[in-house]
Amino acid sequence: MILFFLPLFALAHIPNQSYIFLRIYETDDIHGRFEINIREVNKVFGTDFKDGVTLGDVEPIIDDIKAYLLSNTSFSSDLGNHKIILEDTGIFEFNLGYFVQVYFHLENTKSLPKNLNVKYSAIFDKDNTHRGYLITEYNWRDGVINEEANITLDFSPSKTQDTMDLTKSSIWNGFYAMVKQGVWHIWIGLDHILFLLALILPSVVRRRKNNLETHRAFNWEPVKTFKSAFIYIIKVVTFFTVAHTITLTLASLEIVNLPSRLVESIIAFSIGLAAYHNIRPIFKMKDWVIAFIFGLFHGFGFASVLSDLGLTNEFLTLSLLGFNVGVEIGQIAIIAIIFPVLFLLRKLQLYPKLLVYISIVLIVISLYWFIERVFDINLMLDELITSWTYEIAVSLGLR
Repeated sequence: MILFFLPLFALAHIPNQSYIFLRIYETDDIHGRFEINIREVNKVFGTDFKDGVTLGDVEPIIDDIKAYLLSNTSFSSDLGNHKIILEDTGIFEFNLGYFVQVYFHLENTKSLPKNLNVKYSAIFDKDNTHRGYLITEYNWRDGVINEEANITLDFSPSKTQDTMDLTKSSIWNGFYAMVKQGVWHIWIGLDHILFLLALILPSVVRRRKNNLETHRAFNWEPVKTFKSAFIYIIKVVTFFTVAHTITLTLASLEIVNLPSRLVESIIAFSIGLAAYHNIRPIFKMKDWVIAFIFGLFHGFGFASVLSDLGLTNEFLTLSLLGFNVGVEIGQIAIIAIIFPVLFLLRKLQLYPKLLVYISIVLIVISLYWFIERVFDINLMLDELITSWTYEIAVSLGLR
C-alpha cells in the first residue's frame, strides 16, 4: 500500500530547490542568475509571500536577499577568486511556484579557467532537505545552447562545494549542437514545413500544354520518369536554400534586419501564394521564383530563432554553418518522407484533385496565420497545432 501511494505523495510535494544558472562565454565574463522559490524566501526571512507575488511585493527585502546570496555563494579557480557582481532582479512563474531571480556576472573570467570551484550553502541552515542545483544554460563549446535542464553540479547540506570541469569542451560539440538546433527548428516550424509541401506537391505532375492557356485546375498529367520529378525538387529546394541562407547570414550579422511581425506575416502569406500557384499559375513554368523570393523571408525567420537562442559573436560563423546544415538536413528528411509518397500516387486519377484540395487547405491555413500575425491577435487554434507538432517531433526522437 505504501509503495502504491508513494507516487501520489511525491507528486503532491513540490520539490524545495534553488538554482544557479550559468552562461559561459569565450570572450566575455561568465554570466548567470540565482532562482529561489518564494517559499524558501519565506523560510529564510520569515515573510509570508504567496503564489502570485510580484517584484514590487519583494522589493522591500531585495537587498537582504542579495546580501544573503552573496554570503552563501562563492566562485574561484586557478585564476583566483571571482567576485559576484549582482545585477537586475525579477520574478519568474514556473510550475514549481514563483521564483525570485537575481542576475549576476563573475569578474576575472574573460579568460576561461580550467576548473570553476563553486560553494553554495543557501537555505540549508533553514531546511536540511533543501537542494541546490547549478545548471549550465549556455556553453557553446560544450554543445549547450539555451538549456534549462542541464544539471552540472548539485548541492546539499553535506555537500556545499563542487568543481566544474571546463576542459572537456570543443568547438565540434558546439557545431553539432547547432546542427541539432537547425534540424529541430525546421521540424517544429510548421509554417516552413507547409511552405515546402506547397512547393513540392506539383513535383510529380506537369500541366498539360493546353492548360497553360486555359488554367484549368485539374488539368495535370503525371511525369514519366523519376529523374524529371527529382530535378524539379532539386531546383526548387536549391533556390529556397540559397535564398534563406543569404538572409539568415545578413540578419545574423546585423547587416539587414526586418520587423519580426512583418517577416512572420509574409511567411504565412508565402504558404497561401505557393498553394494558389498550384491551382492557377502565377509564374508560368517558374516555380523556383516563389521558392527564392519567399525563401528570403524564411531566412529572416530562421535568424530570429538564432537570436532567441542567445548566441553572441563567438563562433558565429560556425553557428551559422551548423544551423544551416541542420535546416538542410531537416528539409531533406521532410522531402524524403513526402516525395516518395507523391511519386507513387502521381498516376492516380485522384492526384490532380488531391493536389488542388490540399492547396486549398493550405490557403485557408495561410490566411488564418496571416490574419493572426498582421493584426497581432491569438485565435488559439495554432497553439493546438503547434503542440501536436511538438509532441510528434519528440516522439520521433528529434528533441
